[in-house]
Amino acid sequence: MNGRHDVTDQQWEGLAEVVPLRGDTDWPTWPGGRPAMPEPEPEPAADTRRFVVLRVQIFADARDVAEHLMSQVPVLLDLTGADQDVAKRILDFSSGVVFGLAAGMHRVDRDVFLLTPAGTEVAEAASAVAAQG
Repeated sequence: MNGRHDVTDQQWEGLAEVVPLRGDTDWPTWPGGRPAMPEPEPEPAADTRRFVVLRVQIFADARDVAEHLMSQVPVLLDLTGADQDVAKRILDFSSGVVFGLAAGMHRVDRDVFLLTPAGTEVAEAASAVAAQG
């Protein structure tokens, strides 16, 4: 490098430790952090539907978004409690995850988003569509 730093270099400097991608059977974690992959949950019944609500306040919680979507679990992402800059970073990260997994992202409210795995259909209630029109 020629010694110049742009804004991006300053923003990222010292923010995070690089964690390698997961292997076939292991999930990496950071020193002193919680295990990256939680204990497997029992398989829900075939007709059971579920989703998870994540009220994210710090950027480190964004990893949970990716883990749930990779497990084919829809996520209601609530950013209302996060600082504006942190919320933007989490939303950018989540957008990348959604794109990479060919998932879907739907705005529910100002800082609330529904992230759905590929193949999940989201239908609006007729009353909500009528209210917008």
